[in-house]
Amino acid sequence: MYQRLSAILFPVMTLLFVGSIYWGYQELQEKNSILIKAENQYQRAFHELSYNMEQLHDQLGHTLAVNSTSNNYHRKSLVNVWRLTSDAQGKINQLPLTLLPFNKTEDFLARIASFTYRTAVRDLNKEPLTKDEYETMKTLYAKSEEITKDLQGMQSKVLQNNLRWMDVESALATEQSTRDNTIIDGFKMVDKKVEAYPEINWGPSVSAMFERRSITMLSGTPVTAQDIQQKAAQFLGVSDPGRIKVAENGQSTEYASFTATLEREGGHVQLDYSKKGGQLLRFMDHRAIGAKSVGLSEAEHKARGFLDEHGFASMTAVSYDNYGDTANISFVPKQGNVLIYPDKLTVKVGLDNGDVVGMQAEQYALEHKERKLSKPTMSEAEARKVLNPEFKLMKTREALIKNELSEEVLCYEYTGRINGHLYRIFVNADNGIEEAIEKIPGMGEKQEK
Repeated sequence: MYQRLSAILFPVMTLLFVGSIYWGYQELQEKNSILIKAENQYQRAFHELSYNMEQLHDQLGHTLAVNSTSNNYHRKSLVNVWRLTSDAQGKINQLPLTLLPFNKTEDFLARIASFTYRTAVRDLNKEPLTKDEYETMKTLYAKSEEITKDLQGMQSKVLQNNLRWMDVESALATEQSTRDNTIIDGFKMVDKKVEAYPEINWGPSVSAMFERRSITMLSGTPVTAQDIQQKAAQFLGVSDPGRIKVAENGQSTEYASFTATLEREGGHVQLDYSKKGGQLLRFMDHRAIGAKSVGLSEAEHKARGFLDEHGFASMTAVSYDNYGDTANISFVPKQGNVLIYPDKLTVKVGLDNGDVVGMQAEQYALEHKERKLSKPTMSEAEARKVLNPEFKLMKTREALIKNELSEEVLCYEYTGRINGHLYRIFVNADNGIEEAIEKIPGMGEKQEK
């Protein structure tokens, strides 16, 4: 009996054993194939990064080599620098450097991209390159040469010593990057050099784009936790301020703020205030939201009433986003007949009963002020001539927006349809340039109808 059983089981076990070996071999082959593909991708991205930096350096040299009056060539060359810089940023993003400090170099490239793009898109015949911009490009030319040489040195070592990027990824993932690694050490060296660069004059538009906005920019004197307790109680209509707990965040930093919390049945309410000036930054009602029973028109009406009640008067709804059981409605204030888009705030409404469950007002707190608005140079009819003839105009109004150079510009806002969708087109009221175009989402379309 045992002989018969062995005769049956032996070939079965042999088959299973051989099968498991084959399966293991297949798995190993697939794993090796994936590793090879990843290694090839990393190698290609690294070598292309080095090439992009070399081309970027050369293109900056070309820009400086031509006559100062060669505005057409300057525009073409600066666009190429912007393109090459963007390509270099893309190659960096393909490398396993997320755990490696390389942010200074990435920030440097981002500023080059912004500087060259913003310079190239303006009318260089009317506003040619300034002396300061030439000096900036000379600095970028010299610094890009340093980075290029460092990357080419790393490239030579990688090729000579057959270094693998998978070893870099493994070292970073296992927190072993403190050990000697030519690639890791090379990128650290580049980033350290970039960090030591003297301050470069990027111009006001680029500097404004990278300026760290914080609540220390607010006006007013610092407030105390007791002041916030009173403010929150008044906002929530609570007679006993002692029910509200206040905690200070980021003490003695540029992000110093207070969080006021009220526990109540069905969830808690949270309000964030700036320490400087005691400005309301955020409001959140963490309650459970029931089934949808309120339409968008009623939600907007409730949101507007909420804003009026809490001191945000004369606000105009400009966008609507529906997220299932809630709706986010963005509002901007009006100064005269002009919509002030930089002062935007957003109200979140629960669509079960229309009560407001949230508000984001940080941008409003940072930007809101009384502005001296000039009268448009162009009439609305003149500005309208730049619109596409197929654009079906539905509404026109004046609006103040920030353009690509972070400058506040007065525009005519044209709302209408084209290509089956609803758009807002902002046309500069002084020169007729189309400053911005926004596609209005579905909920916005319903409202505009």
